[in-house]
Amino acid sequence: MTVIVSSERGRSWLAEVVHYREFLFNLVKRDLKVRYRNSILGFIWSLLNPLLMMVVFSVVFSVLSAGAPVQNYPIFILVALLPWNYTAASVTGAVNAIVGNAHLIKRVYFPREILPASLVISNLVNLLLALPVLFLLKLALGSPFSEYVLLLPLVLALQTVFLLGVAFFLSSINVYFRDTEVIVDVFILAWFFLSPVVYNMEQLAPDFAQVLYWVNPMASLLSSYRLILYNNAPPDPLFMLRTTLTCVVTFLVGYLIFRRLAPNFGEEV
Repeated sequence: MTVIVSSERGRSWLAEVVHYREFLFNLVKRDLKVRYRNSILGFIWSLLNPLLMMVVFSVVFSVLSAGAPVQNYPIFILVALLPWNYTAASVTGAVNAIVGNAHLIKRVYFPREILPASLVISNLVNLLLALPVLFLLKLALGSPFSEYVLLLPLVLALQTVFLLGVAFFLSSINVYFRDTEVIVDVFILAWFFLSPVVYNMEQLAPDFAQVLYWVNPMASLLSSYRLILYNNAPPDPLFMLRTTLTCVVTFLVGYLIFRRLAPNFGEEV
Protein backbone atom coordinates (compact mmCIF):
# COMPACT_ATOMS: atom_id res chain seq x y z
CA MET A 1 0.00 0.00 0.00
CA THR A 2 1.28 3.45 -0.86
CA VAL A 3 1.19 5.80 2.14
CA ILE A 4 1.35 9.51 1.50
CA VAL A 5 3.33 11.16 4.28
CA SER A 6 3.20 14.82 3.34
CA SER A 7 1.19 17.16 5.54
CA GLU A 8 -0.30 20.22 3.92
CA ARG A 9 -2.61 22.18 6.18
CA GLY A 10 -5.15 24.74 5.29
CA ARG A 11 -7.33 22.72 2.91
CA SER A 12 -11.00 22.08 3.47
CA TRP A 13 -11.99 18.57 4.53
CA LEU A 14 -13.29 17.68 1.10
CA ALA A 15 -10.14 19.03 -0.58
CA GLU A 16 -8.01 16.98 1.81
CA VAL A 17 -9.94 13.81 1.04
CA VAL A 18 -9.60 14.48 -2.70
CA HIS A 19 -5.87 15.09 -2.25
CA TYR A 20 -5.51 11.75 -0.43
CA ARG A 21 -7.83 9.88 -2.78
CA GLU A 22 -5.13 7.34 -3.69
CA PHE A 23 -4.70 6.48 -0.01
CA LEU A 24 -8.47 6.18 0.37
CA PHE A 25 -8.65 3.94 -2.69
CA ASN A 26 -5.90 1.69 -1.30
CA LEU A 27 -7.71 1.37 2.05
CA VAL A 28 -10.96 0.40 0.31
CA LYS A 29 -9.07 -2.17 -1.78
CA ARG A 30 -7.40 -3.52 1.36
CA ASP A 31 -10.74 -3.88 3.17
CA LEU A 32 -12.24 -5.78 0.25
CA LYS A 33 -9.20 -8.10 0.04
CA VAL A 34 -9.16 -8.79 3.78
CA ARG A 35 -12.88 -9.60 3.78
CA TYR A 36 -12.50 -12.53 1.40
CA ARG A 37 -8.92 -13.56 2.19
CA ASN A 38 -8.54 -17.35 2.52
CA SER A 39 -12.11 -17.76 1.25
CA ILE A 40 -12.62 -20.34 -1.51
CA LEU A 41 -15.47 -18.45 -3.19
CA GLY A 42 -14.01 -14.99 -2.58
CA PHE A 43 -16.22 -12.03 -3.55
CA ILE A 44 -18.92 -14.47 -4.73
CA TRP A 45 -19.94 -14.58 -1.06
CA SER A 46 -21.14 -10.99 -1.47
CA LEU A 47 -23.74 -12.46 -3.85
CA LEU A 48 -24.45 -15.75 -2.06
CA ASN A 49 -24.66 -14.41 1.49
CA PRO A 50 -27.77 -12.23 0.98
CA LEU A 51 -29.40 -14.96 -1.10
CA LEU A 52 -28.88 -17.54 1.65
CA MET A 53 -30.20 -15.12 4.26
CA MET A 54 -33.18 -14.41 2.01
CA VAL A 55 -33.97 -18.14 1.85
CA VAL A 56 -33.77 -18.47 5.65
CA PHE A 57 -36.02 -15.46 6.28
CA SER A 58 -38.45 -16.57 3.58
CA VAL A 59 -38.81 -19.98 5.22
CA VAL A 60 -39.15 -18.59 8.75
CA PHE A 61 -41.46 -15.65 8.03
CA SER A 62 -43.37 -16.89 4.99
CA VAL A 63 -43.65 -20.67 5.04
CA LEU A 64 -43.77 -21.22 8.81
CA SER A 65 -45.69 -18.04 9.66
CA ALA A 66 -49.46 -18.24 10.06
CA GLY A 67 -49.88 -14.62 8.96
CA ALA A 68 -51.19 -13.34 5.63
CA PRO A 69 -48.80 -14.24 2.78
CA VAL A 70 -46.81 -11.45 1.13
CA GLN A 71 -46.58 -11.50 -2.64
CA ASN A 72 -43.04 -12.13 -3.94
CA TYR A 73 -41.77 -12.44 -0.39
CA PRO A 74 -38.13 -13.15 -1.48
CA ILE A 75 -38.06 -9.78 -3.27
CA PHE A 76 -39.83 -8.13 -0.32
CA ILE A 77 -37.04 -9.38 1.96
CA LEU A 78 -34.07 -8.82 -0.34
CA VAL A 79 -34.79 -5.16 -1.20
CA ALA A 80 -34.44 -4.33 2.51
CA LEU A 81 -31.90 -6.99 3.49
CA LEU A 82 -29.17 -5.76 1.12
CA PRO A 83 -29.17 -2.15 2.42
CA TRP A 84 -29.49 -3.44 5.99
CA ASN A 85 -26.35 -5.59 5.50
CA TYR A 86 -24.64 -2.44 4.20
CA THR A 87 -25.57 -0.64 7.42
CA ALA A 88 -24.68 -3.48 9.79
CA ALA A 89 -21.25 -4.09 8.19
CA SER A 90 -20.43 -0.37 8.08
CA VAL A 91 -21.44 0.31 11.69
CA THR A 92 -19.71 -2.71 13.23
CA GLY A 93 -16.60 -2.23 11.09
CA ALA A 94 -16.28 1.50 11.63
CA VAL A 95 -16.18 1.19 15.43
CA ASN A 96 -12.55 0.01 15.25
CA ALA A 97 -11.56 2.11 12.25
CA ILE A 98 -9.32 4.40 14.32
CA VAL A 99 -8.20 2.03 17.09
CA GLY A 100 -7.48 -0.77 14.62
CA ASN A 101 -5.22 1.50 12.56
CA ALA A 102 -3.21 2.92 15.46
CA HIS A 103 0.05 2.10 13.64
CA LEU A 104 -0.94 4.43 10.79
CA ILE A 105 -2.24 7.15 13.11
CA LYS A 106 1.10 7.31 14.95
CA ARG A 107 3.35 7.14 11.89
CA VAL A 108 1.99 9.39 9.15
CA TYR A 109 -0.23 12.38 8.59
CA PHE A 110 -3.45 12.00 6.60
CA PRO A 111 -7.06 13.09 7.18
CA ARG A 112 -8.26 10.74 9.93
CA GLU A 113 -11.75 10.80 8.41
CA ILE A 114 -10.44 8.59 5.63
CA LEU A 115 -10.30 5.55 7.94
CA PRO A 116 -14.06 5.27 8.81
CA ALA A 117 -14.96 6.58 5.35
CA SER A 118 -13.01 3.75 3.68
CA LEU A 119 -15.02 1.19 5.70
CA VAL A 120 -18.31 2.69 4.55
CA ILE A 121 -17.16 2.90 0.91
CA SER A 122 -15.90 -0.70 0.83
CA ASN A 123 -19.29 -1.87 2.12
CA LEU A 124 -21.02 0.31 -0.48
CA VAL A 125 -18.97 -1.48 -3.17
CA ASN A 126 -20.11 -4.78 -1.66
CA LEU A 127 -23.74 -3.65 -1.90
CA LEU A 128 -23.30 -2.54 -5.52
CA LEU A 129 -21.87 -5.99 -6.34
CA ALA A 130 -24.94 -7.65 -4.83
CA LEU A 131 -27.58 -5.44 -6.50
CA PRO A 132 -27.44 -7.24 -9.89
CA VAL A 133 -28.51 -10.42 -8.08
CA LEU A 134 -31.60 -8.60 -6.81
CA PHE A 135 -32.37 -7.24 -10.27
CA LEU A 136 -32.05 -10.68 -11.88
CA LEU A 137 -34.22 -12.26 -9.19
CA LYS A 138 -36.89 -9.61 -9.73
CA LEU A 139 -37.01 -10.39 -13.43
CA ALA A 140 -36.99 -14.15 -12.80
CA LEU A 141 -39.97 -13.89 -10.42
CA GLY A 142 -41.94 -11.69 -12.78
CA SER A 143 -41.58 -8.52 -10.69
CA PRO A 144 -41.23 -5.64 -13.16
CA PHE A 145 -39.21 -2.44 -12.78
CA SER A 146 -40.79 0.98 -12.92
CA GLU A 147 -39.32 4.35 -13.80
CA TYR A 148 -38.95 5.02 -10.07
CA VAL A 149 -35.91 2.74 -10.02
CA LEU A 150 -34.09 5.88 -11.21
CA LEU A 151 -34.46 7.17 -7.63
CA LEU A 152 -32.27 4.32 -6.37
CA PRO A 153 -28.97 6.29 -6.62
CA LEU A 154 -30.53 9.05 -4.51
CA VAL A 155 -31.51 6.64 -1.73
CA LEU A 156 -28.07 4.99 -1.91
CA ALA A 157 -26.43 8.41 -1.57
CA LEU A 158 -28.63 9.33 1.42
CA GLN A 159 -27.83 6.06 3.18
CA THR A 160 -24.11 6.59 2.56
CA VAL A 161 -24.27 10.12 4.01
CA PHE A 162 -26.13 8.74 7.05
CA LEU A 163 -23.61 5.91 7.54
CA LEU A 164 -20.64 8.28 7.23
CA GLY A 165 -22.07 10.32 10.10
CA VAL A 166 -22.62 7.21 12.24
CA ALA A 167 -19.14 5.89 11.35
CA PHE A 168 -17.46 9.20 12.27
CA PHE A 169 -19.27 9.26 15.61
CA LEU A 170 -18.66 5.63 16.64
CA SER A 171 -15.05 5.43 15.46
CA SER A 172 -14.10 8.57 17.41
CA ILE A 173 -15.84 7.80 20.71
CA ASN A 174 -14.44 4.24 20.66
CA VAL A 175 -10.97 5.76 20.97
CA TYR A 176 -11.94 7.07 24.42
CA PHE A 177 -14.59 4.53 25.47
CA ARG A 178 -13.62 1.01 24.37
CA ASP A 179 -16.92 -0.36 25.65
CA THR A 180 -18.46 1.13 22.52
CA GLU A 181 -17.68 -2.02 20.51
CA VAL A 182 -19.59 -4.27 22.95
CA ILE A 183 -22.54 -1.89 23.08
CA VAL A 184 -22.71 -1.70 19.28
CA ASP A 185 -22.81 -5.51 19.01
CA VAL A 186 -25.95 -5.58 21.15
CA PHE A 187 -27.41 -2.44 19.61
CA ILE A 188 -27.11 -3.71 16.03
CA LEU A 189 -29.25 -6.77 16.89
CA ALA A 190 -31.96 -4.60 18.46
CA TRP A 191 -31.74 -2.16 15.53
CA PHE A 192 -32.37 -5.01 13.09
CA PHE A 193 -35.65 -6.02 14.74
CA LEU A 194 -36.74 -2.37 15.11
CA SER A 195 -36.20 -1.80 11.37
CA PRO A 196 -38.66 -3.02 8.69
CA VAL A 197 -36.35 -5.62 7.13
CA VAL A 198 -38.58 -8.69 7.44
CA TYR A 199 -41.89 -6.91 7.94
CA ASN A 200 -43.86 -3.92 6.72
CA MET A 201 -43.87 -1.07 9.24
CA GLU A 202 -47.41 0.09 8.42
CA GLN A 203 -48.84 -3.41 8.88
CA LEU A 204 -46.94 -4.31 12.05
CA ALA A 205 -47.38 -1.02 13.95
CA PRO A 206 -49.80 1.25 12.05
CA ASP A 207 -50.40 3.50 15.05
CA PHE A 208 -46.70 4.07 15.73
CA ALA A 209 -45.26 3.93 12.20
CA GLN A 210 -44.72 7.70 11.90
CA VAL A 211 -43.07 7.89 15.30
CA LEU A 212 -40.78 4.96 14.46
CA TYR A 213 -39.79 6.66 11.19
CA TRP A 214 -38.76 9.74 13.15
CA VAL A 215 -36.66 7.92 15.75
CA ASN A 216 -35.18 5.30 13.42
CA PRO A 217 -33.62 6.72 10.21
CA MET A 218 -33.03 3.19 8.88
CA ALA A 219 -36.80 2.61 8.91
CA SER A 220 -37.23 5.54 6.50
CA LEU A 221 -34.36 4.42 4.28
CA LEU A 222 -35.50 0.79 4.09
CA SER A 223 -39.07 1.84 3.34
CA SER A 224 -37.76 4.05 0.52
CA TYR A 225 -35.89 1.09 -0.99
CA ARG A 226 -39.02 -1.05 -0.69
CA LEU A 227 -41.26 1.57 -2.29
CA ILE A 228 -38.93 1.98 -5.27
CA LEU A 229 -37.93 -1.64 -5.87
CA TYR A 230 -40.86 -3.67 -4.52
CA ASN A 231 -43.97 -1.50 -4.71
CA ASN A 232 -42.78 0.29 -7.88
CA ALA A 233 -44.02 3.56 -6.37
CA PRO A 234 -42.33 6.89 -5.57
CA PRO A 235 -41.67 7.90 -1.96
CA ASP A 236 -43.77 10.81 -0.74
CA PRO A 237 -41.81 14.09 -1.28
CA LEU A 238 -42.23 15.15 2.36
CA PHE A 239 -41.12 11.70 3.48
CA MET A 240 -37.98 12.03 1.33
CA LEU A 241 -37.34 15.55 2.60
CA ARG A 242 -37.51 14.38 6.20
CA THR A 243 -35.23 11.41 5.42
CA THR A 244 -32.76 13.73 3.70
CA LEU A 245 -32.71 16.13 6.67
CA THR A 246 -32.19 13.25 9.09
CA CYS A 247 -29.26 11.88 7.08
CA VAL A 248 -27.60 15.28 6.67
CA VAL A 249 -28.01 16.16 10.37
CA THR A 250 -26.58 12.75 11.37
CA PHE A 251 -23.59 13.35 9.09
CA LEU A 252 -22.94 16.84 10.46
CA VAL A 253 -23.23 15.79 14.11
CA GLY A 254 -20.99 12.75 13.58
CA TYR A 255 -18.42 14.76 11.65
CA LEU A 256 -18.29 17.63 14.17
CA ILE A 257 -17.79 15.19 17.07
CA PHE A 258 -15.07 13.42 15.08
CA ARG A 259 -13.26 16.71 14.36
CA ARG A 260 -13.50 17.68 18.02
CA LEU A 261 -11.94 14.41 19.23
CA ALA A 262 -9.49 13.79 16.37
CA PRO A 263 -6.54 15.95 17.60
CA ASN A 264 -5.86 13.54 20.49
CA PHE A 265 -6.25 10.27 18.58
CA GLY A 266 -2.47 9.76 18.41
CA GLU A 267 -2.14 9.93 22.22
CA GLU A 268 -5.14 7.75 23.01
CA VAL A 269 -4.80 4.82 20.59
